[in-house]
Amino acid sequence: MTAQSRYALAILSGILIGTSYIPFPPWAVFFGFVPLWYVWLRAESASQIFWTGWTTQFVLTLIGFNWVIYTVHEFGHMPWPIAALVLFLFCALAHLHVPIAGAIWFWAARRFKFNETRRLIGLAVFMALSFRFYPMIFQWHMGYTWLWAGFPAFQLADIVGFIGFNDIGLFFNALFLLALIRYKRKQSWIWPWATVFISFAILNALGAWRAKSLPAADAKTRVLIVQANVGNQEKLMAEAGGRFRDVIIERFERVMRDGLEKNPGVPVDFAVWPETAFPELILEPTLSGPYPSRLREMMSSLQLPLITGGYSILSGTDLYTNSFFILDKNGTWSAPPYHKTVLLAFGEYIPFGDVFPIFYKWLPYTGHFGRGPGPTAMDAGTIKVGAQICYEGLFDWFTRGLAQKGAHIVVNVTNDSWYGTWEQPYQHLYMTLARAVEVRRPLVRSTNTGISGVIWANGDVQSLSPLQKEWSHLYEIPYISNPQPTPFTGWSYWLMPAALAALLGWIFRRGRWNT
Repeated sequence: MTAQSRYALAILSGILIGTSYIPFPPWAVFFGFVPLWYVWLRAESASQIFWTGWTTQFVLTLIGFNWVIYTVHEFGHMPWPIAALVLFLFCALAHLHVPIAGAIWFWAARRFKFNETRRLIGLAVFMALSFRFYPMIFQWHMGYTWLWAGFPAFQLADIVGFIGFNDIGLFFNALFLLALIRYKRKQSWIWPWATVFISFAILNALGAWRAKSLPAADAKTRVLIVQANVGNQEKLMAEAGGRFRDVIIERFERVMRDGLEKNPGVPVDFAVWPETAFPELILEPTLSGPYPSRLREMMSSLQLPLITGGYSILSGTDLYTNSFFILDKNGTWSAPPYHKTVLLAFGEYIPFGDVFPIFYKWLPYTGHFGRGPGPTAMDAGTIKVGAQICYEGLFDWFTRGLAQKGAHIVVNVTNDSWYGTWEQPYQHLYMTLARAVEVRRPLVRSTNTGISGVIWANGDVQSLSPLQKEWSHLYEIPYISNPQPTPFTGWSYWLMPAALAALLGWIFRRGRWNT
């Protein structure tokens, strides 16, 4: 195989994968890696493996995550040429797990003399492990496309998790590759091809059955989501002080009152404002101070509890916190605030910045926030709320922790205004909604500029907000008053990793050591 052919196929894989992730239709999710893996099977050196894998990951990152350039410009206040350079570096480094997994597979296959079967299985296993353990900033994988596409099989995520569907999809890629190899050899290729379709049909049938077997909800809550569409510059000016704080508070109040007026006489259990919606520190349970007291008086006059994002200070430090507040109908804390635990690198902290404080002097626009205590369930009257701030919705372990602590529902507050209107808002939305299915808890998502909405525990996605518009909507959300842990909340969280480990052990055990 010529170098031109190798890199053409590597670019093809990048295009197939990049155009199959949210918000694109998942048209190539089960065969996107086939061109790259076909190259790898014929590679003569680790160098060929690495650089073709690097090419694929560069292309898929450029297609699927090109919104990074907008984020760097808006959030980092960098000029467009610098933002473009950062995007290039991101594409070059963000998903190195693809070539790294290939290089490890190549070494193992040669060292242990894998036969063809073990080489094909090994491709899927090593790639699946790389998706699980490589430290990506934006923890994506192809399993989320199952929810985005509405495949009934996604209902099995409360057993295998959405990352389990990523594993399954990679094995489907291996079967399609086997079909291609057998076709080129003029051997029977139908059976591996058919195995994918039969397996996919069985998974969807099981998913449909799973959806019908879920326990019925025995309680409900009414939640008013408020999306005030506050722009980035308004937020920055408000956080610096001045008149824009009044503008933001007035806008949230107006949109919230509009939402109440659209539903006259309907009781509302609480309203939800998004991440850092309140542009002032809240330090005391009684909300003392000019702006906090104004918020207290607003909620007291409406007799309406409120969940809102805002700012506070981590006890015992001088570090600000990105916080989650629950205010009762009198406008005071119903529970101490939760402080965001999983911070966004280079947005809310600098890696190793605590060890090397000079990093914060070099990058003065980067935040330096205090960390919270981990997953926290908070009392909101008769319901227990799992607090989740923005980025934390990307991590299945975090929402498992909320369910384990007894949350009836999960409330996610987010600000996606830094990312534009293409790709990222949809990616972030469905990655967050996926958590509800894994733990079978309804999830409420309130964002600053969209996309806001609700997903029920049974996976039904309710009305979603438009992007970059003022909007409010009242949802009636069913939930279970005594929710039981899903398998994925407990033992089956380790099911797919154990299966991958067993396959890895089988591959090495049956291989022959090459001395």
